[in-house]
Amino acid sequence: MANKDYSVKQEQVARFAKAMGHPARIAILQFLAKQTQCYFGDIHEELPIAKATVSQHLKELKEAGLIQGEVETPKVKYCINREKWRLAKALFAEFFEDCACKRESCCK
Repeated sequence: MANKDYSVKQEQVARFAKAMGHPARIAILQFLAKQTQCYFGDIHEELPIAKATVSQHLKELKEAGLIQGEVETPKVKYCINREKWRLAKALFAEFFEDCACKRESCCK
């Protein structure tokens, strides 16, 4: 079987898509996008899920680079990583624009 190498852009789009692949993560991103900064407790109060689950979702988003966190003992502060946010926006726009078929349906 041949080894298929993917481009850096393809890998980055896939990483962002995976990180955004859960409704709770989308809710977290939407919440954080409206804030200049936010503490873990604020996020937990916003979402109807357990603290441990919120922590796991934040970890995924942070590993993908979409958010950043900073410890301010005893709290952790989160915000959108604006640089990665702009990159994700550009990559997804390019991905969805890249369609040869410009009609409503190409299957007709």
